[in-house]
This record gives sequence, C-alpha cells and structure tokens, in this order.
Amino acid sequence: MKRSKAFANGQIEATSGDGIGLLQITNPTRKNAVTAAMWRAIPEALHWLHADAAARVIVLSGAGGRDFSAGADISEFTELRKDAATARVYEASNSRAFAAIREAPIPVIAAVRGICYGGGFGLAAAADLRIASEDALFAVPAARLGLAYPADAVQDFVRGLGSQMARRALFTGGSLTAPELFACGFLSEVTSPDALERQSLALAEAISQNAPLSLRASKLALRAVELADEDMLREAEILGAQTFDSADYREGRAAFAERRRPVFKGE
Repeated sequence: MKRSKAFANGQIEATSGDGIGLLQITNPTRKNAVTAAMWRAIPEALHWLHADAAARVIVLSGAGGRDFSAGADISEFTELRKDAATARVYEASNSRAFAAIREAPIPVIAAVRGICYGGGFGLAAAADLRIASEDALFAVPAARLGLAYPADAVQDFVRGLGSQMARRALFTGGSLTAPELFACGFLSEVTSPDALERQSLALAEAISQNAPLSLRASKLALRAVELADEDMLREAEILGAQTFDSADYREGRAAFAERRRPVFKGE
C-alpha cells in the first residue's frame, strides 16, 4: 500500500510503497531550486519516510524530468542570506538537510539528471549511492557568488569526489560532467536519460529486498569507517551482533535451505 505526504506546500513530496521511499524536489519552473522552506522540510520528509512510512531505502530526485536541482534559491538571498548573521541561520537549515540524508539509518540513492548545482550537488553528495544520466552537469558555484560553501558539506564532497576533484569543483566553480564523476568514483552508474528512473528504482528494489537490520548495521559501519569514529564503530558492532538473534536471520537461513527468496520484516 502506497503512502504519500507533501511538505513545504507540496515542494517536497514523499511517497512510500513496497519498502521504497521516493523523495522528490518539486520546483521545476526554477530548475528545482531549493527554498528556505524546502531546506527545512527535507529532514521532516526523510524522517517520515523511514520512521512512519516503513521505507527501507530512499530515492532522491528532482521533479519535471529535466533537472535534479539548481541548488539554493538565490532569489531569497537578499533577505535570508544578506549578511553573516542571516547566513548562519540559513546555512544551519542547509546543514540539517545534508545531515538528514547522510545520517539516515537507511540507504539513500540520489538519481540525478540535468542540472545538479550548489546545494543540489550537496544533497547528492550526502547520499549513499548516486546514479546520473549521461547529460547531467554538476557544479559548486559558491566562489562565483562570493560565498564559502558550508564546511560540513565540503566533507561530503571530499569523501565522494576525492581530494583533487573536490578542490577542482570548489576552486573553479566550473561544471563537471557525469562521465568525469563516474571516473572519479562519485557516481556508481551513468545511464541514458530514458533509463535513469528505471535503473535507480531497480537498485532501490534490490536493496529493499534485503534485511533491514543488516542494512542499518552496514550503513552505520560504513560511516564509522569513513569518519574514523571509534565510538560509532563500536555502536555498529553492537548493531551487527544483534542481527544474529533476529527473526530475519532465521528467515534468511531457512530461505537459503529451501531455495526461495527470503521475506524480511526487520525483526
């Protein structure tokens, strides 16, 4: 049974069904630019998908079939980001959105087509997996606007792009192509524009069929390794050990013995 909920006056749309959550940035007349209200809504929508709507994996995309996101809505900057004080408030909402994706207990896939600039690039960088159409373009134009990009989001760029490509993106502000980002490992797959939705959903379906407790333990362990966080690593070890007493582990063993697909319930 599908469930849907709209946030930020319908500009952030969340849908869940069969274990797959869809989170869509919906502002296509402005290339899916993200307003302040949309930034604030992203963590709410992510939490609703995994906590209330039983999603086991989330696909993040842009509405309209053309662009992922042009980034923050610059038309709001005159009032909402006009000086250091207002910028700190604005960037706090950016950081919460990036963190909600990065720290979500379930995998998040960014499905990128067209323009993926600035904050849109940051949202994709915070995701666990990224697939893009071959015509996608990525850029961080902060330096061309006289801005510094939020430091926590820079960490996502370094982790995803690697040190050299992150420097190139931030220092030049120039565009990077999908093939370039596939070559450096930022993207797991590049598809034709027509195949992007199908391929991202196929990946999401493959993930959603696996044991939820295993996925959560793996995501936490991956983050712990990336951050070299020993406390988080111990937490991941505890979570992983709990899977051995789970009903899903018993189901997995039974399904293997019976040569059938397991039906996991996250218990």
